[in-house]
Amino acid sequence: MNLSFFDQFSSPYLLGMPLALLSMLFPILLLPSPDTRWVNNRLSTLQSWLLHLITKQLMMPLNKKGHKWALILTSLMMLLLTINLLGLLPYTFTPTTQLSTNMALAFPLWLATLLTGLRNQPTISLGHLLPEGTPTLLIPALILIETTSLFIRPLALGVRLTANLTAGHLLIQLISTATTALLPIMPTMSLLTTSILLLLTILEVAVAMIQAYVFVLLLSLYLQENI
Repeated sequence: MNLSFFDQFSSPYLLGMPLALLSMLFPILLLPSPDTRWVNNRLSTLQSWLLHLITKQLMMPLNKKGHKWALILTSLMMLLLTINLLGLLPYTFTPTTQLSTNMALAFPLWLATLLTGLRNQPTISLGHLLPEGTPTLLIPALILIETTSLFIRPLALGVRLTANLTAGHLLIQLISTATTALLPIMPTMSLLTTSILLLLTILEVAVAMIQAYVFVLLLSLYLQENI
């Protein structure tokens, strides 16, 4: 059976049951849970420092009303971070390469920020659709453009995360296939492509971390406009 390069993005099944939900819940089990001891071990201390750093960076642009979202945004950041990094391991499935998964994360949270603004400050939220000092003739066109850009935000969030991770996985598979094919023919070129593959893997680790941060940071910026 010939497999295509896109078969790695198909949802895994076992005995006819989809394993996508299990692949999203499994990374949470790898995180150490806090205990009642006074002195934590190195792993728990590192995790606490990382959570504190992420929460500080996400809550910095927000006022006190936005701090209620700290648990949601920080948990989403850790979930995306662990899923993206574990997806780089061999024989693993990355749920965030599926547009449906990313849209299921992006759309409800974006809608929650929008409804929060419409409930708490409807005048200011609707005022974002029309910049101040707009000429009268341009008002209908600008309202249409701003409304379109507002509703395209969740799609942009999901597509950005999906496209970056999918492109990185495809490049890694293409170069690894070329490395295997060139090994018996041209060992020197195979060694060169191996070094390129190593550098690309390091780059993809950075991309996985950055894209998780960008996803949550944009949500926090959307929230900032509505509180």
